[in-house]
Amino acid sequence: MPTYKVAIVGAGPAGYFAAQAINNISDIDRSFAIDMFERLPTPWGLVRSGVAPDHPKIKTVSKVFEKIATGENFRLFANVEIGKDLTVEQLQDRYDAVIIATGSSLGKKLGIPGEDLRGSLSAANFVPWYNAHPDFSDVDVPLDSQVAVVIGGGNVAMDVARILALEPSELDPTDTADHAIDAFRKSSIRKVYIAIRRGPEYAAFTSPELRDLPKLEHTNVVVGEDEISAAIARVGETAEKDVKSNLDAMLFIAQNQKTEHERTIEFLFSHTPKQIQGNGKVEGVVFSTSATEVTIKCGLVVTAIGYNALDIPGVPFENGKVVNIDGRVKGNMYVVGWAKRGPSGVIGTNKSDASAVIELLRQDLNEPKNKSDVTELLQGKTVVTQKDWEAINAAEIAAGEPLSKPRRKGITWDQLMAHAEIYRF
Repeated sequence: MPTYKVAIVGAGPAGYFAAQAINNISDIDRSFAIDMFERLPTPWGLVRSGVAPDHPKIKTVSKVFEKIATGENFRLFANVEIGKDLTVEQLQDRYDAVIIATGSSLGKKLGIPGEDLRGSLSAANFVPWYNAHPDFSDVDVPLDSQVAVVIGGGNVAMDVARILALEPSELDPTDTADHAIDAFRKSSIRKVYIAIRRGPEYAAFTSPELRDLPKLEHTNVVVGEDEISAAIARVGETAEKDVKSNLDAMLFIAQNQKTEHERTIEFLFSHTPKQIQGNGKVEGVVFSTSATEVTIKCGLVVTAIGYNALDIPGVPFENGKVVNIDGRVKGNMYVVGWAKRGPSGVIGTNKSDASAVIELLRQDLNEPKNKSDVTELLQGKTVVTQKDWEAINAAEIAAGEPLSKPRRKGITWDQLMAHAEIYRF
């Protein structure tokens, strides 16, 4: 029975679901050996560094990842950067297939004046900062003003606004980074606006996220009832199911608004950002609306308007994505997840996406290459293996137990690597 070697670049949801799909096409006629490469010393991608810490149920998908990772045909090569420690060409030469699953990590820009002022951040920096991503522990997040503005109409924008508007003690039982919890405790922010360019019917929130907002114990949530009613009238009975569900959830919030708390999230629809004002730091945002121009005074602006994929030498990129046709890239290279389709869908969307691409891979298989093992190219390189990751994972969980947290994350590369049983080939 032939064994095919597959390299997966990226240890996030898309990568693990691709590995799962590969296992699903193993049969009596073929088997697969899977090597997963990750730049960071830790796997799980956005499940670790992107999912909001106050939504722990979403992170339980990591149990699926760990089951895949314990298979005898699976190896993890973390702390290995493709394009630096290994080239894409080396992978294509040694593996029967190479799957790019690196996601999208670069925040898109608004392209307006003042975007580079202190206090103007991308969610691509802010979210990993509070989630203890080792590359973002030093992000400058000024929280000394009473008002913050979040620009964007999707779940990331909502996560950012919610985290900013929570009573900080609500984050104590989560795996939020220690430095972020300390900063939130000292935060002066009491009002957070979510500004969306278009009307409510075009917002990309998902209804479960919206329906969670009224459950906030210490935060008011304000939505204009007239705006939602007008949007419902505009879409009428022909509205798609997701749109109708969203609008129903917004209407519920609008009709059951809290006003007794000192912390507030308020939705602003049909607000297009034109300029970020300030002298050396953010002092306000100018918006155009359907009727006039308005300025919101604030000291923090977080943009959550989408992501682009990070370029990798040897992989063709265009418009923030890997150039592909249904997941096929070039030669024996494929792409899955956000790097393939852009930042759309939820974590589970990557499962069906990966299955479709792996079916194409199966159709393309020829005779196995049987080339030498990639480890010969990593001589002297410090590699975090699955065993090392399990040691890091166990150390974080143990550190969190006395604090009633699911884990206490290592914040720097050195802290994370200190827990690993360092392995050199």
